[in-house]
Amino acid sequence: MPGKKGKAQNNFLVQGTILAAAGIIVRLIGLFYKIPMTRILGDEGIGYYNTAYEIYNIGLILSSYSLPLAVSKLIAQKREERQSGDAQRVFHCGIALGAFMGGVMTVILLFGSDFIASNIFKSPGSALPLRVMAPTIFVFAVMGVFRGFFQGRGNMIPTSVSQVIEQLVHAGVSIWASYDFLNRFADRDNPLSYGAAGGTLGTLVGALASFLFLGAMMLLYRSGRGKKRNKPCTMDYCQVMVLLICTFTPIILSQFVYQLSGSVDNSMFGLIMDGKGFSEKERLSLLGIYGGKYRLLTNVPVAIASSLGASMIPSIVVSRVAGRQKEVRHKIYITIKFNMLIAIPCAVAMFALASPVMQLVFGDGREMTRNLLMLGASAVVFFSLSTVTNAVLQGIDLMRKSVTHSAISLGIHIVLVWLMLAQLNLGVYGLIIGNVTFALVVCALNWVAIGKALHYHQEVRTTFAGPFLCSLVMGLAALAVYHGVHALIPSNTIGLCAAALVGCGVYAALLLRLRIVSRRELREMPMGGLLLRFGRVCHLI
Repeated sequence: MPGKKGKAQNNFLVQGTILAAAGIIVRLIGLFYKIPMTRILGDEGIGYYNTAYEIYNIGLILSSYSLPLAVSKLIAQKREERQSGDAQRVFHCGIALGAFMGGVMTVILLFGSDFIASNIFKSPGSALPLRVMAPTIFVFAVMGVFRGFFQGRGNMIPTSVSQVIEQLVHAGVSIWASYDFLNRFADRDNPLSYGAAGGTLGTLVGALASFLFLGAMMLLYRSGRGKKRNKPCTMDYCQVMVLLICTFTPIILSQFVYQLSGSVDNSMFGLIMDGKGFSEKERLSLLGIYGGKYRLLTNVPVAIASSLGASMIPSIVVSRVAGRQKEVRHKIYITIKFNMLIAIPCAVAMFALASPVMQLVFGDGREMTRNLLMLGASAVVFFSLSTVTNAVLQGIDLMRKSVTHSAISLGIHIVLVWLMLAQLNLGVYGLIIGNVTFALVVCALNWVAIGKALHYHQEVRTTFAGPFLCSLVMGLAALAVYHGVHALIPSNTIGLCAAALVGCGVYAALLLRLRIVSRRELREMPMGGLLLRFGRVCHLI
């Protein structure tokens, strides 16, 4: 029995890893399709695309982005309380709420795109791609409830598969449509705006493909249940809707404030640099490098934190409802540690190999793009940690803390970015510094709140210090291998691949040799058994 209990307790990490693997695949597909898109549209066209995407993200967050988390949390809670009828009503109310809010926001963006893009972001060329992408919010709102339903039942596979399908279709349509629209409307005033609109068309078509898949999965689930009847409901639909809104609102406010920093950056950069005499082309080219290259790369490892956080919320709720506080603390510990074991070496690798990575991915060997990645590499760690700690606060019903902390950090961020842009004239480097400090402040505030609420303090030596020291050695080894191989074979790709292989081997060996990860922790972690066998074969354990 203990073995089964332990397996059940740690299933959330396995499910989270499934979702994280899908998230990484999705981000990698996003990275790869942005390469040809960037070359088709150039930095200016990608600037239009990214600005439209930032506005779309605001609308998505305000309407329905956090609905899957709220639905999954309530369904997990009701299932643990053995109130399956109420869980079903949570799903029904989620569909109604998502359709309403997604529909309203879609209409707002369709009719307000010109005003928002021109007056707030100083980017008139972003209005057309925004209009094309606006209906995606309605599709995502309903689709997100399906995802929340399965996640609340501890099954991350439908969400994972749907995300991969969405991104594959998104990538194919975006590349084709951006090229086709750019050539089809080459005689218009701003053909790059049309090319960016082709890119955003992929977002809509990808979401529709994912929605159809999840709809089919839901039909299969319904047919598999047959005529099994739910238990009597303890709440009517009005009560469930109120409960859902009360759960949904703090999460949506938290996510809105947390994600708003990127849109604030774009808006402030456009307004301030416009006042300094920069043309729209110059501004959008710099934003294209910042958003389409730097942030695109750093967001890939952060996908792991987002996925683990999504799987951890319903799992923590189940443990809290059952009164297993020790289990709650252990889940927080192992999730944060697993996350840091990945985020820290990713950040160090991006710092050490910034120039080769930028050359390989984007064919961009400029000093500025290299410096941007080096300066902002630490954001990978801080955003990963702040994402997971936000999920912890949501799981232990301290969602207001998450909102407050993000708001405080955003206020500091706005002042800091204004100072660096308007007074210090740091340009796009100011956005990088602001990006790092925003996540750092959220981390610090979340950490204090979690410690007070749960009397919990994360172990430092093997969670942070050990992985950091191992990563430093890994980074030096990888850099040495890159330059050595590149001197023999003048190929950036071969040198970078050799450096990555050696770096991964050195990092794994150091983790095992220095006992940064215990045998018990390895057994709990996904693929930990494989790493354990590797350590025994190499006499590292």
